[in-house]
Parts: sequence; C-alpha cells; structure tokens
Amino acid sequence: MAELSETSMLHPGVTVNKPVKPSYLRNIRKHWMLYVMILPGILFYIIFKYIPLGGSVIAFQNFQIMKGIWNSPWVGLDNFKFIFTYQDFYHVLRNTALIAFYKLVIGFPAPILLALMFNEVRKMLAKRFLQSLFYLPHFLSWVVVGGIVFEVLASGGFVNAVRGWFGFEPILYMQQEQYFRPIVVLSSIWKEVGWGTIIYLAAISGIDPTQYEAAVMDGANRWKQTIYITLPALFPTILILFLLNIGNFLELGFDQVYNLLTPMTYSVGDIIETYVYRSGVLQGQYSVTTAIGLFQSIIGFILLWIFNRLAKKTGEGLW
Repeated sequence: MAELSETSMLHPGVTVNKPVKPSYLRNIRKHWMLYVMILPGILFYIIFKYIPLGGSVIAFQNFQIMKGIWNSPWVGLDNFKFIFTYQDFYHVLRNTALIAFYKLVIGFPAPILLALMFNEVRKMLAKRFLQSLFYLPHFLSWVVVGGIVFEVLASGGFVNAVRGWFGFEPILYMQQEQYFRPIVVLSSIWKEVGWGTIIYLAAISGIDPTQYEAAVMDGANRWKQTIYITLPALFPTILILFLLNIGNFLELGFDQVYNLLTPMTYSVGDIIETYVYRSGVLQGQYSVTTAIGLFQSIIGFILLWIFNRLAKKTGEGLW
C-alpha cells in the first residue's frame, strides 16, 4: 500500500508515515454509482462469454453427453487433424472467407458514407426522419428480414414485377448461386447501415466547429471540408471499429445466412456457423464442431493482432 511521509505536528523534524489508500480504491468510492451501473454488463460478459470458454476443452475430447466433460475420453489434437483433412471443411471455410471479405470491403465503408451524408443534411426535421428510417431495420430480426428478402425477390415479387414492366423474364434470385452472396451482403448493409452510423455521427459532432469556420474563410467548399477536416477527425474511430470488425472476420452470423439459405445455394452459402449447427447440433458431433469454433477464434485473434500491430504505426490501436 502506498504511504505518504509527512512531518509530525507533535514532534517537529520527526517524519511519520501516513497510509494512503490506492487511487483506484478512492476512485471506486467516489464514483461507486457508475460502477454499479456497469456491473450488469460486467456480469453478462463473465457469465455468457468468459465462463463458457471452459467448454472449449471438449475440442480435445471425444465428448459424450452422458459422460460429461469430466469423464469423456481425451483425444488430443485428433479433432483438429480430422477437420484439416476433411474436404467439406475447406469448402465451408472458403465460403465464409469470401462472404466476410465482401462484407468488409463493401459493408464496412457504408456507415461512414451514410454518416457523412447525414452530416450534410441541414434541415433538422429531414435529418431526424432519415436517421429514423435507416435505424428501423436494425430492430427487425433476421427471420423477418429474411421473409422480406424472399418476398421482394420472389418470382412475383417487386423486383421481378419491375423487370416485367420492361419486358424481362422473371429471375429466381434466391435459387441461383451467383446471386446468393450479393444478397447476403446487401441485406446486411440494409439492416445495419443506419445503426452503424451512430458512432460516426457522435464522432463528427465532437469536431471543433471553428475548424470548419476557418476552412470557409480560406475558401474551402463542403467537399474539401469533408476530405481535410471530417475524415481525418474520424480516422481514429474508423480504425478502432475496423479492428473490432477484423477480430470477428470469420463470424458472419448464423441467423442471417440460415434464414437466406435454400437447398440450391448450399454450395456457395454454407458457412462455418451453419455447418456447425448442422453437424454439431443436429448430428451430435460436438467435439469436432467445437474444434472448428476454436480454430475460428484463433484466426480472428491472429488477424486482430496483425492489424493492431499495423495500426500502431499510425499511433492508434486497441492496445
């Protein structure tokens, strides 16, 4: 414990040690209400994120439900050897990596561009209406969104009705492989792009307005203000969110792909999450699918570490 030396009032010239509480304890006592507010979030991550990590041990076992984790036989790295020699695993990994790459390249910049466009809307009523309009799909489940996508792209849906007005034959979009990945990416953007703008708009609102005033005096138009003021100010936020996204690179979300998959699109749409569900939950191969999930997490950590090291060269990073 830290100690503070001071001169005794009763005996001048004699130094005594007065114990001082560590700064973090004083900070907790001073702001105890804030710590109480974040306690549910901390408990959530402990209960649903950290404690379940112990279940990863079954990736090194031949897990049997009746025997449980403690009595199931150990097999070492046999499950990992199996998935790396299983041809379907590489096919599923390729599908996952391709869709994740498309989402990162096309989907990640979408909220940034939308936030910049929102920032240019001067009518506050129109701005709030547009924000609400783009936020709304985020609150819909993928079951609902999947149903909307199927209805819009059906043979008698809106898209094919428009094609019919111009004399084109209807296309069964949801049954053709070449359309599946674009549909996954575009539906994800439609659902989440509005919600993703919140952080960027908050960062834009924190930019010093005097910078824009000085730019106007120098003759800079709105485009140049965006390029030389807004985007550089957003760069730290963009970089942090990019690192968070790259850490979840192979985690596309089971609910979206599962609700959009059809038997005709399995060859291009079967990803790690749907494969784990089909093999692990439905077929009971718990150890193999846990090994796949552990491999998925390791790849995410490696990508995060690499890109964080690169980001540190710009002065930013997660750690």
